[in-house]
Amino acid sequence: MHAVTVNFNPIIELNDDQFYQLCGTNPKVKFERNAKGELIIMLPTGGETGNLNFEIYIDLGIWNRRAKLGVCFDSSTCFHLPQGSDRSPNVAWIEQERWDALTPQQKDKIPPICPDFVVELMSAKESLKFTQEKMKEYRENGVRLGWLINHQNHSVEIYRQEQIVEVLKFPTHLSGENVLPGFVLNLQPIWN
Repeated sequence: MHAVTVNFNPIIELNDDQFYQLCGTNPKVKFERNAKGELIIMLPTGGETGNLNFEIYIDLGIWNRRAKLGVCFDSSTCFHLPQGSDRSPNVAWIEQERWDALTPQQKDKIPPICPDFVVELMSAKESLKFTQEKMKEYRENGVRLGWLINHQNHSVEIYRQEQIVEVLKFPTHLSGENVLPGFVLNLQPIWN
């Protein structure tokens, strides 16, 4: 089990400010919230998954510094999605113009925006079904490109707007396509 879902709605329905306050009051706990308002308590990332996430951050960050097309985010960033959920992908990227359209206050709290690109890197403890549902939710909220990387079985599920999910077995690299032009992620560090 990777996450625990708790439904407090019969007792209290947290508004966005209360959810933000709950997160700030409990900085050692990683919370998400689904569109029904249920709290999802995420377990900490293990060392292996944390290291692999970092490898992806490095590659995306270097590309982004050169391309200067957007803003990168790590797994501690929570986004308030249009359909009402609050999610923290392992890696996220937002086109600069969309990020710049937010107010400083929106950027400072939980940004009310869906990333253009997300990565979810599965750990051995995670449920594939839970992560696939999360990826579908990202796509329904506006993610243009999403990668679900399952390093246990060496596969990648690619989520694109209005397309069926593409599944690749043991790919050597992934292309950022037209969302991240020129970005190529070498998967050898993930598979090794």
